[in-house]
Amino acid sequence: MALGAGLLIGAERERRKLGGTLGHGIRTFALAALAGAAGELVGGTPLLAVVVGAFAVLAAVAYPRDANPPPGLTTAAALIVTVLIGALAAQQPAVAAGVAVTVTILLTLRERIHTFVDRVLSQTELDDLLILAAAALVVFPLLPDRYLGPFGALNPRTIWRVVVLIMAIQTGGYVATRALGPRFGLPLAGFACGFVSSAATVAAMGARARSQPALLGSATAGAALSTIATLTQTAVILGTTSPPVLMRLAVPLACAGVAASVYGVIFTLLALREPQPAEIAAGRPVNVRLALEFAALIAVVLVASAALDAWFGRNGVTLAALAAGFVDAHAPSAAIASLVAAGKIDAGDALVPILGAASTNIITRSVIAFTTGGRAYAARIVPGLLLSAAAAWSGFLFVR
Repeated sequence: MALGAGLLIGAERERRKLGGTLGHGIRTFALAALAGAAGELVGGTPLLAVVVGAFAVLAAVAYPRDANPPPGLTTAAALIVTVLIGALAAQQPAVAAGVAVTVTILLTLRERIHTFVDRVLSQTELDDLLILAAAALVVFPLLPDRYLGPFGALNPRTIWRVVVLIMAIQTGGYVATRALGPRFGLPLAGFACGFVSSAATVAAMGARARSQPALLGSATAGAALSTIATLTQTAVILGTTSPPVLMRLAVPLACAGVAASVYGVIFTLLALREPQPAEIAAGRPVNVRLALEFAALIAVVLVASAALDAWFGRNGVTLAALAAGFVDAHAPSAAIASLVAAGKIDAGDALVPILGAASTNIITRSVIAFTTGGRAYAARIVPGLLLSAAAAWSGFLFVR
């Protein structure tokens, strides 16, 4: 594995040498990887440290000082990384292979990466990506993972996860729009993100529609398609937790899915026919204010749900499901299905709480659509949500 990794990275560097750039070639990288593996197997960490230091010195002195153009540090850094990949191959060959392929891809895409950073990626986009990275990788791990505040309802890490989720969906929709264009990028991003959170997707698409009114149709299509994804996920959760509940809800879920699909397809077709800008100008991938406002709304709903639960007790399964549905439709559905699986309630008694949670979640999404996207956006989204709810309840009445 070490030899293969060295040959792979070295082959890319050898072709770079043929282009007229000074540097080490395929034999050097193969030997470096083998040296790393041998050092790890023979002497462990001390000998490996000596091997890495030796190749670092060789990389530093190998280039002539008067070279024109002056050599960069990429090949030298790749050489040292290759030594470490060889050492990693002695312990975890599969991981070493993945790292070797990743390094080779980075080296091969040199021109494309430079062009993207220099000519495509704006400073504003870079700043927002750094904000997202800091929120996910710096702030999130530092937050306490325990319940605080009124009624012990607020978990800082859970709430901040919502913030990161919103910003990630915004970034995904932005990248998809820049890569595929608004006609296809936003609908596809909306459908995919619906498996994560339909409410968050409605919020992200609403912000995009408000900031760029020309994308209202595509943003609406993405938000509408997210309903199909969340219904599919609900069916999977119910089928995994309690198949009898899924069997009882098969008709209501199918009716809601058909209504959401028809509505989403109609707005997708309308979006494809609407005139769109030929190019999407660089903007802001992340709307931090929107993410914080959405998380604050979720926190308020959490406190209200906990208050209802404390005042009326846990015996009111339907009331608890309705309250929890304001935040998320999947969690109460999974909880009620778990009660059925445990034999605490009958499968027939789970239908109303689960459909009620989905209905209250539609209220939340309707409010989010109006607050994030404005009246025009909400006027397109809310009818589809109501149609889906009406179809689900109609299916329920038909079964009853």
